[in-house]
Amino acid sequence: MSKMKIGYFADGPWSHEAFKKINVDKLIDIKFIVPRFDTNDATLKGFAEGNNIDYLLLKNVNSEDSLQKIQSYDCDLLVSMSFNQIFRKEIINLTKHKIINCHAGKLPFYRGRNILNWVLINDEKEFGITVHYVDEGIDTGDIILQQTYPITDSENYKSLLEIAYLECASLLYESIKLIQNNQVKPINQESIHPIGMYCGRRGIGDENINWNDTSRNVFNFIRSVCYPGPKATSFIGGLEVKINKSEFIPKAPCYIGKPGQILSKTDSGFLVKTKDSFIEIMEIEGKLTVGKVLS
Repeated sequence: MSKMKIGYFADGPWSHEAFKKINVDKLIDIKFIVPRFDTNDATLKGFAEGNNIDYLLLKNVNSEDSLQKIQSYDCDLLVSMSFNQIFRKEIINLTKHKIINCHAGKLPFYRGRNILNWVLINDEKEFGITVHYVDEGIDTGDIILQQTYPITDSENYKSLLEIAYLECASLLYESIKLIQNNQVKPINQESIHPIGMYCGRRGIGDENINWNDTSRNVFNFIRSVCYPGPKATSFIGGLEVKINKSEFIPKAPCYIGKPGQILSKTDSGFLVKTKDSFIEIMEIEGKLTVGKVLS
């Protein structure tokens, strides 16, 4: 079997783990790496230098100059892992097997951005990882492989990231091998759902807690933005308070008080009133006083 030549568009820990898997396969030849143009990924650059792989900084991958440069490598397949540019028709059709992408979402649902935050906020019991062909839509191409993973109350943004880093690498590598061996059985996303679902990108201020919400929702929110996210944020007396962890207390009674009111101190943190009951907050940055109200 002849080697499969690929071009790798990549960024961050997701792409590092996948690179390690792909690069050790003697039947796959990574011809070049394209990092995000605005990101200084020293690890990817080190991979390129250490393995004599060309490292291309392309401000616009769809420009005529970029297309000519990519075409000169005569690749069989282009692979995207956490890359942030949208691929247009010309580059999609540049290679025999087109472009594939790994997405940490259960397509056709959870398309878009910040998926691992959103699945926790929405109290999902599982999250998905999908490898799919790239088309001219956003996360809409035919599915090559998909796997789901359970979400328990002990999971948070950090733990889901750790799972996704490794599992994305495995599914992406497995998909490349399926393509190489002509074993892909693509699944059209519309056959699963005609519309699907998109998630919007989260930004500055989205980490602020709404205490006038249910305990379950506040618990999910805090774990969705824990480190290495921005951490859930509240204010007391105009001063910022960061909360990295909370504990949901099933069947907790409804105390009388204002949402956000600090009810009592515990061994690990504080109990705080919510819309319907209370939760325990822990791993706190900032000074809290019983009786005060977080906003």
